[in-house]
Amino acid sequence: MRILSGIQPSGALHLGNYFGMMKPAIDLQDKGEAFYFIADYHSMTSLFDPKQRRQNVLEVALDFLACGLDPKKSVFFRQSDVPEVTELAWILSTVTPMGLLERATSYKDKIAKGISPNHGLFAYPVLMAADILIYDSNVVPVGQDQKQHAEMTRDIAAKFNEQYGETFVIPEPQIRSATAKVPGTDGEKMSKSYGNTIEIFGEEKALRKKVMAIKMDSRTPEEPKPDAGQNLALQLLKLVAPAEAAHDFEARLRAGGLGYGDLKKGLFEHYWNYFAGARAKRAELASNLDHVHEILREGAAKARGLARQVLHRARVASGL
Repeated sequence: MRILSGIQPSGALHLGNYFGMMKPAIDLQDKGEAFYFIADYHSMTSLFDPKQRRQNVLEVALDFLACGLDPKKSVFFRQSDVPEVTELAWILSTVTPMGLLERATSYKDKIAKGISPNHGLFAYPVLMAADILIYDSNVVPVGQDQKQHAEMTRDIAAKFNEQYGETFVIPEPQIRSATAKVPGTDGEKMSKSYGNTIEIFGEEKALRKKVMAIKMDSRTPEEPKPDAGQNLALQLLKLVAPAEAAHDFEARLRAGGLGYGDLKKGLFEHYWNYFAGARAKRAELASNLDHVHEILREGAAKARGLARQVLHRARVASGL
C-alpha cells in the first residue's frame, strides 16, 4: 500500500491541519509506504511573497517532523523538488472536463469568502490529481474539505485510462470522520484563510488569549446546557483531552455549574499539554536546520525516482 498526502506552507500550522491531515498521515506511517510532501506549488494560488513561502516551507518541515513524522518510515519532501508533477498536471488537464472543475465546492467557498480567484485556484484539483497519481498512490488521507478533490482525482485518472489505456492506479480517499473537520474559533471550519485558527506551536500568552476569546452565548454558569455537544470550546477540548476528562467537562456543562471561562481554561491547559513533547522536539530540530534540509533533499530524490517512472508511462501512453 502506498500512501500520499500533502500540506500547504501557507502559514502557521494549526489544530485543523493536525487532526485533519497530519495525525492521520503520521498514524499511517507503519501501515504502508508513505509519501508526504510540502505543497509549495499549491501555496502559489494564495501566497505571493517568495521569502515568506521559503520560510513557511521550513516551518512546516519543522512542525511535521516535531509532531511525529519519521523520515526513516516516510518519504518527506518539498513538492517543487519534483517538477515532473507539473508536466503531469498539464497532461491530466487535457482530459479533465471543465464541468468537473466548475463543480468544485472548495473553489466556490473560497471565492465567497473573498479570496481573489486565479487560474491556479480553479485548477487546483488537477495539480492535486497529479500529486497523487504520479506516485501510484493507493490511499490518500484527506480532511473532509478535500474529500471532493480526492474523488475528482479518481474521475480524472479514470478518464485518462479510458482515453489512453490503463496507466494510473485509482486511489482511495481515507477520511477520519470524527476529526476531519475541526471548527475554528468562529465556528467555521478552521482555516488560515478565515483567520480563525489555533496554532500547534506559538507563544503561550498569545495562544491563551486566542483560546479565551472564543465566543460563547450569554447563558450564566448555573444554567444547564443540554446542547453542550454544539459548544465550540468543548468540541476542541475533545480533540486534545483524555476521554474521561472531556466527558467530565461535558457532563458539568449539561448539568449546569460550569462557567465558560473555566471551560476555556481547561481547553487551553489540555491543548498546551497535548503538544508539550512536540514543542521540545521542534526546538531540537530548529537548532540543526542542516539536518532538516537534508531530510527534504533525500526525500525528494526518492520521490523523483518514482515520479519519473510514472510520468514516462503517461507520456508513452498519450503519444508524447
